[in-house]
Amino acid sequence: MQRFAELFEALDTTTSTNAKVAAMVAYLRSVAPVDAAWAVYVLIGRRPKRSIGPALLRRWLGEEAGLPDWLVEDAYASVGDLAETIALLVQPDAALVQESASLGLAQWFHDRILPLRSQDEATQREQVTRWWRSLCYRESFLVNKLLTGSLRVGVSRTLVTRALAELLDRPRVEIERGLIGEWQPGERFWRELVAGTTASGLLHPYPFYLASPLEQPVAELGARERWLAEWKWDGIRGQLVRREGECVLWSRGEEIITDRFPEIIAAARSLPSGTVLDGEVMAWRDDAPLPFSSLQTRIGRKTVSKAVLSAAPARFVAYDLLEHDGMDLRDGSLRARRDALAALLRDAPPELGISQELPTPDWEGLATLRASARARGVEGIMLKDWESPYGAGRQRGAWWKWKIDPLVFDAVMIYAAAGHGRRSNLYTDYTFAVWDGEALVPVAKAYSGLTDEEIRELDRWIRAHTRERFGPVRSVEPVQVFELAYEGIAASPRHKSGIAVRFPRILRWRQDKPAAEANTLDDLRRVLAGTDSGPPTA
Repeated sequence: MQRFAELFEALDTTTSTNAKVAAMVAYLRSVAPVDAAWAVYVLIGRRPKRSIGPALLRRWLGEEAGLPDWLVEDAYASVGDLAETIALLVQPDAALVQESASLGLAQWFHDRILPLRSQDEATQREQVTRWWRSLCYRESFLVNKLLTGSLRVGVSRTLVTRALAELLDRPRVEIERGLIGEWQPGERFWRELVAGTTASGLLHPYPFYLASPLEQPVAELGARERWLAEWKWDGIRGQLVRREGECVLWSRGEEIITDRFPEIIAAARSLPSGTVLDGEVMAWRDDAPLPFSSLQTRIGRKTVSKAVLSAAPARFVAYDLLEHDGMDLRDGSLRARRDALAALLRDAPPELGISQELPTPDWEGLATLRASARARGVEGIMLKDWESPYGAGRQRGAWWKWKIDPLVFDAVMIYAAAGHGRRSNLYTDYTFAVWDGEALVPVAKAYSGLTDEEIRELDRWIRAHTRERFGPVRSVEPVQVFELAYEGIAASPRHKSGIAVRFPRILRWRQDKPAAEANTLDDLRRVLAGTDSGPPTA
């Protein structure tokens, strides 16, 4: 754990991507294969199930440190991160530190963390508090993050694959293929990754190719005829794999979602073996997409009832053919893949469709069509170079997403919570509300969009204008107004406001605007009803 803690600190204290890659390469080269496998597992964002809940850890912390509950809660509220609070309050026992110093990352998981789930509470407490006393600050922080399944490492999956490609001297696309799908960290996995024999499972998908946001004028892309234009569908990105008599539907998050969409799987059985489609899982009826909120009724279910199937029928809208008759087509041109896709799905069941080309001849006409995207239930337009191969990850230049402008509204900040990692000592997570008569009703949470300078300024204001504290959360004076952007809106009985907004984020801090002029719940209800394109925010 000491070696992994050193790696974590190196990744957390630099913004240089080259330095992060170098640190990962040095670590992976120096540790045992089983430790390397577990490190990759954690670095790409995977987590075992949580071993211990935070409520138990807070109680044990008070008992171990000899502090009353109120003081533990106050310390937690001040620090803003439970793992860091524990690491600060429990002093290590020098006699025990040596005991844990030599344990590698894999030993921590296999011999200590994973067995906790089958132990009774008394044994768990004895084990965990002994670890606290046997670990220095840095290692204690990490172990507690792993216990609660909340560790965030400051590297992207792309950087991890870049480090592995450099270490193993293999193309990044091969590394990415080796990491996709379901796999268990261990010595066998690492040796297969080194040898290039992982992901041999017949039903594994390919690495997903991701588009980049279009930030320049669209005309700068050159001739219109060079680009395939299609709608940017608002669904679940997925790959439909048909091999050896089996069908599996994978989400972009590398989760198997087969059981949630039985009508798509039934239709996919008409495809020849050796077929992999890339596309979008949509809620679909009467030849048109349903809102994403309809699809959400199926996302979290292991099995789907007849009532849900009827209320939100699903369709797989394919926009690429990655494998045909067992042949990998990704290195060919998009034009060739699309021609083969059209031929393949010509007589397919209605649950398998094709994302159609938008046939506007010039950029002006395409811009006009894009303006109608929200009314059509789509997010904008995708632009793909007809001659492009199918890559892996986000590669700028060949695939662009030309999204519609977001919806916006002005809201009042009413709560603030501490951030994570390097921002755990700053209030960076905010809850926003709009007016419902004379009352403020919470409608969104957001934590991105402000500059570092604005965050520090707002943090000082929050500390000086706190009304109440609820653990790590502060209720603040309702006077600060922020302009929020969001991608969509839906009715939600789970929320007090009755609505939910998708992907809210901060556009700007409206220090020029009094709280009384923030938007109202009725403004958002009109957007929900489709009678308004967005509440006024000027």
